Parts: sequence; C-alpha cells; structure tokens
Amino acid sequence: MKKIALLVLFMTTLVSCSLDNDNRDTYTYSVLPVESYTLPESFKLGETYKIELKYQKPTACHIFQGIYYAKDLNTRTIGVQTAVKDNQVCSTDVPALSETSFNFTVTATGSYIFKFYKGKDADNKDIFEDVEIQVVE
Repeated sequence: MKKIALLVLFMTTLVSCSLDNDNRDTYTYSVLPVESYTLPESFKLGETYKIELKYQKPTACHIFQGIYYAKDLNTRTIGVQTAVKDNQVCSTDVPALSETSFNFTVTATGSYIFKFYKGKDADNKDIFEDVEIQVVE
C-alpha cells in the first residue's frame, strides 16, 4: 500500500510540474561599445585600480547586465553587457551616457593590453581600441 501511495504522490508531482515557458519574459542580450574610459598612465605590481567606463544605451529599456571581460595572457577585452525585454515598447529618445567601473588588480610584470570594444565596421567585424599600460617598479 505504501508503494502505491508513493507512486501516486510521485505521478502527481510530475503532472503538476510544467515546462511551459509561455508566461516568462524573454530578453535579448548584447554587448555595447565603450564610448570612453579612464585608465592610469602606468600600473604598479600588486596594486588595484578602478577603471571607469562610459557607454551609450540604445534605449532607456536596456538594462545593465555587467561588464564583458575576457582574459588572454596579458590582454583584457572589455565591453558592456545589457539586456532588453523582448516585445517591450521603448521611447525613441536616446538616454544620457551611462557609467560603470570595475577594479583591476595588477598581478604580472611587463605590460597589459586593454582592448575596448568600439562596435562593428561596415563588414560587421568587431572594432577594438587597444591601450597598452606598462607595469612599473
């Protein structure tokens, strides 16, 4: 009898769960160009620096999702991640520049190359602005 009760409870649980996502909001995610940035002229090993970014949201409906940050040896690729709810009606007014920042800790000697995402060219290829910062003693 206990096995039948457990089986019925298990089946009821399975039937009550729905994988239907029709009622959930959906979003489109994108990486926006960095309009401007603030970097020091040089770094010191072991120090942490605040790097400030300014970016342009295409609409007021775009929500900041974080900073796109990719590491490859001494190269850092940076952009701004946003999301916008699908099927949302947005004003055509372009909002003012937005700002964000992140902390960067210097862990290696030599230099760091920051590649700031600047958008796409006519051939739909990504454009980056490269900045090299030396680590000094």
